Amino acid sequence: MKITSITDCTTLNNGIQMPWFGLGVFKVQDGQEVEQSVKWALEAGYRSIDTAAVYGNERGVGKAIRESGVPRNEIFLTTKVWNEEMRKKRTADAFKESLERLETDYLDLYLIHWPVKDCYQDAWKALEDIYASGQARAIGVSNFLVHHLEDLLAHSTIVPAVNQVEFHPYLVQPDLMNFCKEQNIQLEAWSPIMRGKIFTVAEITQLAEKYHKTPSQIVLRWDVQHGVVTIPKSVHKDRILENTRIFDFELAPEDMALLDQLDRGERIGPDPDNFDF
Repeated sequence: MKITSITDCTTLNNGIQMPWFGLGVFKVQDGQEVEQSVKWALEAGYRSIDTAAVYGNERGVGKAIRESGVPRNEIFLTTKVWNEEMRKKRTADAFKESLERLETDYLDLYLIHWPVKDCYQDAWKALEDIYASGQARAIGVSNFLVHHLEDLLAHSTIVPAVNQVEFHPYLVQPDLMNFCKEQNIQLEAWSPIMRGKIFTVAEITQLAEKYHKTPSQIVLRWDVQHGVVTIPKSVHKDRILENTRIFDFELAPEDMALLDQLDRGERIGPDPDNFDF
């Protein structure tokens, strides 16, 4: 698999094309901060933007897309239903509210944000209805482990197109990666640079020197060479641009293996089996 451009895409299990690389906007403030970040990303060639209802910045994301000059149909837009809405059985209403805030009449991908116990099955049925309506071009999940996926697949008619999870050199989750490949579910990485921890990992900084790249570029390249969609977050123009410069080199197999061996099963974010929100 050769990924040589920011415009390269993976084909999801329903035939939809999704860019391998995009911008995440977790914890980016609504208003000028998120609007500027999204505009810089689109100017730099990004064509995938990932937000969520709970991020509180859907309005700014939608405004930036409209003002960017990039046609909506060239942008792959993702958002997610929040846990409390699933508990209240408001998934369908939450979807409509996200569309209103984003000021768009469809989404490219709509995700269940977390596998809320006793709720995600009903939420998934609502997503299947949304997909059938044509208002979401693809539907998927986020933070699902193998047993969550097995349970969902046993009670659903549509296989999730995407599973967006925490993925980085300290949390490789090979069993989950292999399961998703077997089921034709595209794995997508959040927190790929470990909230900055990668800059303190000797093996990563050594590879950065070897390839004349930054530690971030090394890890983002590792992601896409694994066939994992990645959405690094940044609010700085230089970082947004820097993160795009991963398509002019390739990590050697032994260096991919070196990064794989850093796996500690160490999470930076919450445990999908033990969260209280």
